[in-house]
Amino acid sequence: MKTDHIFFGAAYYDEYLPYERTRRDFQMMKDAGMNTVRIAESTWSTLEPSERTYDFTHLDRMLDAASQFSMNVIIGTPTYAIPAWLAKKAPDILALTEDGQEIYGRRQNMDLTSPVYLHYAEKIIRVLMAHVCAHPNVIGYQIDNETHHYHTAGSRAQAMFVESLKKQFPNIKEFNREFGLDYWSNRIDDWEDFPDVRGTINGSLAAEYAKFQRKLVADFHRFQADIIKEYRKPHQFITHNFDFEWVGHSFGIQPDADPFASAPYMDVAGADIYHPSQDSLTGAEIAACGSITRALKRDNYLILETQAQGNPQWLPFPGQLRLCAYSHLANGANSVMYWHWHSIHNSFESYWKGVLSHDFSENETYREAAQFGAELKKIEGKIKNLRKENRAAILVSHESLSGLSHFPTGNLKALSYNTVFRWIADSLYRNNVEYDIISPQDMHLNEYRIVFVPCLYSADEATLLALKEYTAGGGHLAVTFRSAFSDEHIKIYHDTQPHILAECLGIRYDQFTIPQNVGLDFRIGSEKKNVPVCEWMELVMTDGADTLAAYHHNAWGNYSAVTEYAYQSGRAYYIGCYFEDKEAIDELTGYIAAKADRASVNPTNPSEGKCSGTVPSIPLHLSLQNTKYRFPIIVKRGFNGDGKEIIYYLNYSEKEQTVSYEGNDAFALLADGRAVKHGDRLALMPWGVEIFEIR
Repeated sequence: MKTDHIFFGAAYYDEYLPYERTRRDFQMMKDAGMNTVRIAESTWSTLEPSERTYDFTHLDRMLDAASQFSMNVIIGTPTYAIPAWLAKKAPDILALTEDGQEIYGRRQNMDLTSPVYLHYAEKIIRVLMAHVCAHPNVIGYQIDNETHHYHTAGSRAQAMFVESLKKQFPNIKEFNREFGLDYWSNRIDDWEDFPDVRGTINGSLAAEYAKFQRKLVADFHRFQADIIKEYRKPHQFITHNFDFEWVGHSFGIQPDADPFASAPYMDVAGADIYHPSQDSLTGAEIAACGSITRALKRDNYLILETQAQGNPQWLPFPGQLRLCAYSHLANGANSVMYWHWHSIHNSFESYWKGVLSHDFSENETYREAAQFGAELKKIEGKIKNLRKENRAAILVSHESLSGLSHFPTGNLKALSYNTVFRWIADSLYRNNVEYDIISPQDMHLNEYRIVFVPCLYSADEATLLALKEYTAGGGHLAVTFRSAFSDEHIKIYHDTQPHILAECLGIRYDQFTIPQNVGLDFRIGSEKKNVPVCEWMELVMTDGADTLAAYHHNAWGNYSAVTEYAYQSGRAYYIGCYFEDKEAIDELTGYIAAKADRASVNPTNPSEGKCSGTVPSIPLHLSLQNTKYRFPIIVKRGFNGDGKEIIYYLNYSEKEQTVSYEGNDAFALLADGRAVKHGDRLALMPWGVEIFEIR
């Protein structure tokens, strides 16, 4: 969604304040250059303290302040945290999970299939919408908050699951065959005999139920969107703040929801991205999770939550808050909004600190936010609505995530699906290879020079054939271990592995193991390296492929670990094992990207930058590796609304970095429009940033 302004602000909760100070806070936000607040998404019990009794005191106070200070408002529906009186309405309004019956207390504990819950959710949404939709400062609505399926597995949800299976498999014998239910006498010959899915030992069935649970989330988003559309004004958007797998911070695709399935019900995708800070700040989470969000609508997106101070260990060093704000925009976001404005004085998140600390006074975080806000006012017209034109993509799969959770690769905690996704994504990031995210449901492969495929454990044959045809037509394909192994129902393919892709990869394997004291001898770069292999290795045999790395081991030394193969008009790579050495994986992904760059240039007329086969013509300035620099210098590019190229230089380092500007004549936007030319030297302060607009 294109916007007239970049939205800058914070979540605000008048309901949580120890005393009334709304207008003072809005003045402070305005003074810091903020223009947007996000309100109401967690306050059902305040809005409706008892059934059919509504209290809009706090909401109206915030809306009045928004009018006074000309602040945009995003209204969140309050459905993700139910009031105590509602929990008593029906015994199954709270979710029944594998761990038992939820009890009232924490948020997000309800059963999304509960008719009682849905009835009261609809009522509060309608009452709220009727109250706020005509307010001139309301620009959009956030559906719920970080919706998951909450592991609901009550009798009603399971009955709905069985009905979905009946439609998918009218012949119950075919269902048994596809899911391998003869094993351990799990066969079901009458749908009435379907057992409680919580007890299944069948990974295929468990993964299918996880897919069904994710669909419940999409259905819930559609339910709310349909209600909001009855009230919202033409200029008001609908969004949702999608989140990600949580490992102490945002990490990878969310196991308990499928944002690709929910995205059609949104006008604009939103995200909550949290990341390590201080010495652990890299920007990789902003790139990986932001790219997932950008993929949902294939457009600009909103950062609806990110940290200001956040967890105590995340208090940012000077410069880091500003650097991260620009990093979000450089990745295609059209907003930076903090969770939250003020630190909370009671309950669970008391030590998750907002822009202001518990004393509500100005602090270093506020002052740095104000610096960003002042800069934004000057240059937002140049950097809003950044259009990304990346030529590398990473294919992600929720089905593969589910499959590998039941059949893990080595140590599940050490090597989950998202670990492998981030292994590839972070290496590309460090190499300054910008990438898009694609899904099996919407691959649009021929927009890309190279597609990376991490752990595509579960894939139907149509997906695999599309990847093969992409390679044959001139694309570059890089596939990791444990890909093309099972079908869409986690049933393992029974021919040569990797299924279908073996031909275009020029390899095969029939054995794998958990390595012990195994190394890799790389055959790329200046010298061989003995890189330790960990968690997983496949004994790869080549059928025409060249070996880029072999195993260093007495027993396994005759097998390949990493291969390269020229297949028809394209080229394919296979990474048959996992290794943690960052230098090695960066050298490998850099080698692959450089090969794809060179192959894309028409040797008879290099200026055309054409690719062979079905891959489209690509200007040379959009090469995969668009700079000589590597992390901690991150370079990001895009095009603004005037069609001019914007280049960000981001310094993810505590040290000042001197770099040479690479590109056509430009203006340095943060240096008051100073003119620069190719080769001009510039100093990036610790955690610093500069933005260039090509003339």
